[in-house]
Amino acid sequence: MRVRTGLDLFLDRRLDLVAGKRVTVIAHAASVDSRLRNIVDLFRQHPGIDLVSVMGPQHGIYGETQDNMVEWEGYRDPDSKLPFHSLYGETRRPTRTMLSETDILVFDLQDVGARYYTFIHTLALVLEAAGESGKEVVVLDRPNPIGGARLEGPVLDPAFRSFVGLHPLPIRHGMTMGEIGGYLNSEFELGCSLQVVPMQGWNREMHFEDTGLPWVMPSPNMPSVETALVYPGLCLLEGTNVSEGRGTTRPFELSGAPWIRAPELAAELESARLPGARFRPLYFIPTFHKWAGERVGGIQIHVTDRARFRPFLTGLVLVRLYREMSGGRFEWKPPSYEYEMEKLPFDILCGTDRLRLQLEGGKTPRDAAREWKPQLEAFEQVRRKYLLY
Repeated sequence: MRVRTGLDLFLDRRLDLVAGKRVTVIAHAASVDSRLRNIVDLFRQHPGIDLVSVMGPQHGIYGETQDNMVEWEGYRDPDSKLPFHSLYGETRRPTRTMLSETDILVFDLQDVGARYYTFIHTLALVLEAAGESGKEVVVLDRPNPIGGARLEGPVLDPAFRSFVGLHPLPIRHGMTMGEIGGYLNSEFELGCSLQVVPMQGWNREMHFEDTGLPWVMPSPNMPSVETALVYPGLCLLEGTNVSEGRGTTRPFELSGAPWIRAPELAAELESARLPGARFRPLYFIPTFHKWAGERVGGIQIHVTDRARFRPFLTGLVLVRLYREMSGGRFEWKPPSYEYEMEKLPFDILCGTDRLRLQLEGGKTPRDAAREWKPQLEAFEQVRRKYLLY
């Protein structure tokens, strides 16, 4: 492998971090080593690790739950006999009862590089709870699959705080989970005793395929690296009545709505000359989720140049076109969404209501992009302090 993850290096070199301590892991389906062995099994079978419990984020410890807002309950695992605690159900942060059975939490979740992917916010709440309870946290670092060099989108306005944005980050943040842990713990004074086991061999310009690591779905609708590439923009459709491709085999790469004539939409997108992407017209019938069982027209995004591709700008242009071509059928999805009961889902995804108001007022996404440039420059100055690679 060209890149060794924090998990691989921890098992080889840093078992001292957990020696003599009761260990809890925060894990999911993609928490695997370079040989595809899951961290729960590795820790449970290791003679030098006293694994006492497991915690899991949205979508479950093994990626069982399909959609947003599908909660799951903790249980006692029939194979390991360990308690498996849910951090996406009755609570989204470890409780004092959960923490009373452990000394140290080992956090190993694969992120996808977008602020609204909720595993970042699970990390924030783990750090916060651990800080309050005097527990240690170790983050085992993994690649940002869409790279660590580029930022895009507005930085979250704290007035739009939610479980898709607890702290100020841009939509495409260009950080690894270990780097975000350092940023959150220090900038927001979470008070956690935090250590990061960094990767070996990763650099910020790497595509995921360059790492030599296997891709394992971190959630059911993140089947490939190509999905992750487009997700920072196409996730915006979750805040509308347009299908983001759930219920198909290519979620987020496909999108559509019943009112769309696919060739016209594709032609408009091609004429917009969005960098690094081409758009193929198609029709599809989702098997579940929005417009299930109905024929919808739309497009598939084909990323042709990852270095030039701007997923968030592309997503905004798509939202504008779906709205303008709808004949009044386009709708902003109403609350609730990710535990926010009042603000519009589109607004909390953006981390501001300004983009929606600009689109409604006829402003172009490229005009909007010029406004978030100063925010990104300011964030970059802060981010720089926490970069590990």
